[in-house]
Amino acid sequence: MGIEAWIPLTIAAAFLQNIRSALQRQLTGRLSVNGASYVRFCYALPFVWAYFYLLSTSRAVPLPGADFWAYCLAGAVGQMIATSALVASVSRGNFAVGTAFSKTEVVQAAAFGLLVLGDSVSVFVLAGIAVSLVGVWLLSVKQGIGAMLSGAERIGPALGLGLLSGACFAVAFVCYRGASLSLPEGDYLMRASVSLAAAVSMQFVLMGGYLAWREPGELSRVAAAWRPGLGVGVAGALASVGWFSAATLESAALVRGVGQVELLFAFAASVWWFNERVGAREVLGVALIVLGVWMLL
Repeated sequence: MGIEAWIPLTIAAAFLQNIRSALQRQLTGRLSVNGASYVRFCYALPFVWAYFYLLSTSRAVPLPGADFWAYCLAGAVGQMIATSALVASVSRGNFAVGTAFSKTEVVQAAAFGLLVLGDSVSVFVLAGIAVSLVGVWLLSVKQGIGAMLSGAERIGPALGLGLLSGACFAVAFVCYRGASLSLPEGDYLMRASVSLAAAVSMQFVLMGGYLAWREPGELSRVAAAWRPGLGVGVAGALASVGWFSAATLESAALVRGVGQVELLFAFAASVWWFNERVGAREVLGVALIVLGVWMLL
């Protein structure tokens, strides 16, 4: 079961992440960028701890060591930096360049996973990652490569911030896997829930402290947005359960590679719900993502 369970967990996590992102857009204009990001941690926290409590009633809770806390802290900080870098890359630079280069997370996750945890991947898996990455770029970048690279004065910052975002997301995911694997006992669900509860708690405290320090009054606005915040929290918590559980079972590169199906869900929503036109670029992008994921599996 363990070898195969990560696949449906990853697909479910990708689907739920789309829902969370859609719900989070309702907060645009009501909160600052950091405030809207904080909602995902703030309102997910009680659901994450409720999930941990339910598991702990029938399973032994492993005792974390120093390595666990180091991995969790690095992952929590890395995820927060990645989110800020991505927002900065698309708001201050070239949107297409920043977004596209942030998608190199999968390749960087393979490198970091090998260096930190010794998670090696085969040449066939690397080929699948490369194929799906091209598909992701085709869906992410609506205009041609020439148009994407126009505005040379903005390419440098956007490219750098995009790569930084991808690197920090990769580090975060690898560290979360490292945290779960460092626990001395427990099945993958229990290990993942302990790591998830610790990471979200750290983010709740760290980002909450930052908002209180740098953006006075924003925490009050976050509290006032509790109705949409609850939806974001539920969807975000469920998505995180899927990501953390899958990462406990399989390497970060494979999980995040298969997780590229998130773009397929977003593409399907744009076609079916918003009746957006589909061009040759989008069709080719979808085909390459499907082919790349098939190679990974």
